[in-house]
Amino acid sequence: MCGIIGYTGTDESVVDVLMTGLSGLEYRGYDSAGLAVSNSSLAIHKREGEVTALEAAIADERLEGTSGIGHTRWSTHGPPSDENAHPHTDCVDSIAVVHNGIIENYRTLRSELEADGHEFDSETDTEVIPHLIKAARAEGAGCEEAFRQAIRRLEGSYAVAAVFSGGETVYAARHESPLILGIGDEGYYLASDAPAFIEYTDRVVYLEDGQFARVDPTGYVVTDPRGAVVDTAVETIEWDPEDAGKSGYDHYMLKEIHEQPNAIRKCLRERVTEMDATVSVSELDELDHDGPVQFVACGTSYHASLYGARLLREQGIRAQCFLASEYDTEMQPVGGDTLVIGVTQSGETADTMNALRAANRAGATTLALTNGVGSSAARECDYVMYIRAGPEIGVAATKTFASQQVSLALLTGVLSGQYSSQEIRRLRDLPDQLQRVLDESNARTVAEAYADAEAYFFIGRGYDAPVALEGALKMKEITYKHAEGFAAGELKHGPLALVTENTPVFATITGDANASKTLGNVKEVEARNAPVVAVTDSSSDVAQYADHVLEVPAAGPRFTPILANVQLQLVSYWVANGLGRSIDKPRNLAKSVTVE
Repeated sequence: MCGIIGYTGTDESVVDVLMTGLSGLEYRGYDSAGLAVSNSSLAIHKREGEVTALEAAIADERLEGTSGIGHTRWSTHGPPSDENAHPHTDCVDSIAVVHNGIIENYRTLRSELEADGHEFDSETDTEVIPHLIKAARAEGAGCEEAFRQAIRRLEGSYAVAAVFSGGETVYAARHESPLILGIGDEGYYLASDAPAFIEYTDRVVYLEDGQFARVDPTGYVVTDPRGAVVDTAVETIEWDPEDAGKSGYDHYMLKEIHEQPNAIRKCLRERVTEMDATVSVSELDELDHDGPVQFVACGTSYHASLYGARLLREQGIRAQCFLASEYDTEMQPVGGDTLVIGVTQSGETADTMNALRAANRAGATTLALTNGVGSSAARECDYVMYIRAGPEIGVAATKTFASQQVSLALLTGVLSGQYSSQEIRRLRDLPDQLQRVLDESNARTVAEAYADAEAYFFIGRGYDAPVALEGALKMKEITYKHAEGFAAGELKHGPLALVTENTPVFATITGDANASKTLGNVKEVEARNAPVVAVTDSSSDVAQYADHVLEVPAAGPRFTPILANVQLQLVSYWVANGLGRSIDKPRNLAKSVTVE
């Protein structure tokens, strides 16, 4: 997994364009970075570490040219190192390639190429690509045809961009990895995601699987696998470039936590009508479904799906939730009466995309609930509902989780048609209540009290259970501390053995009918001398048993957990900040997981 950027055009500072692109993509991978600029030869620089390491390495270099490619890496084949960093080249450095994805047959290809005399410098799967291109060139193929021949040999997922020594053209292709073409006044861009070039243009073409792109300073051409020209739609990205900045916050994560009230307002806008208690999502106007529902998702999106499945079941709709990586349509009967909903922030998550494709093959109706406009999920599913959260740069999902929860509440209204005026009013009140939580939170004090804890436990029941899972995930993602979340009733079935006076337990207890049972679990913890932090709307008397209390407004049993989650996000942030962690770019993680 990684981010790639390509540029060709009239901007004299190709390196500045590439470095801006790499900085905008660093959330996709940050263990090494590199670039290649084409002029009379190929100037190639790459470094282990973050983009700043590459920036320092080229500070005194004069790199001139009209085209180039860049890459920021999240390692899959070989550890982070200068040698394993992209771009990769052929034996004589005449061809440079950057790649996102995994080449499944690279060992076979590498053995074949080595037998023919090609020498390799890295442990990566990507390095076979420039050697395949060079082999085709040696047989007399032109640059574009050699690139096509090499791509045809690949098995797996890829977004690939290549430049040739002495050329102005960037060649690219995609299969099951995202690739966007940007159309600017000063040239043309290729990237894994829009933040790479949003500073330069908001006009884009979303490349489809199997398509090739050729860009040079005079224009672009998109073709199919056979080389036939494809008519493409130019779309406009509705992002302000400043949306992808920190806006004065120390970290993207903190900024995005504070953006949640506005993100939810955008999610609700023109979708709810309080007067007649209706929910209307225009992109789902043609969706008429009364059969079973299956959710497929990963990580944070899976936790949101657990919440959504419970909402649907409460309205009498059969709903199940599956980890996308474990989804099997043969084990879980899927047919024409099944609606399979893929919840994915990026719309590119490989496991979720594979589950959705399997559902499509089985004849199910598919729906993508995503933040990724023009993403693979949005294009390949029968229906799409956008969560409208705007760009999220921090690797740990925050505002997208809240927006997913609210979107799933709206989807429940669409499928059931049973939301009351009171529920609609509660949805409309959420942004202001969330702002109140942000303004009044004492999460920083709680974080300071428990920053040195051995481990953290999170418990909740009903709608609070997914919040417990998500609270633990946030804590482990950015603090690197052990954290575990589970349904509160499971505490006594094993995890209680781990509870000590140095393992704080965060108990989310909101206006749920099961609050008294969770309170019993809190007493079990208290009896073992473990600190208790209650996240509550004061609907129970849990506060008297807690060492600290994180308060949230009462928004009803369905929606109060959305507010409770924000308190846990803030606790994780302040613990990580106190420990000096790399909050926006936690170790070993990347934002858009485009490999299985």
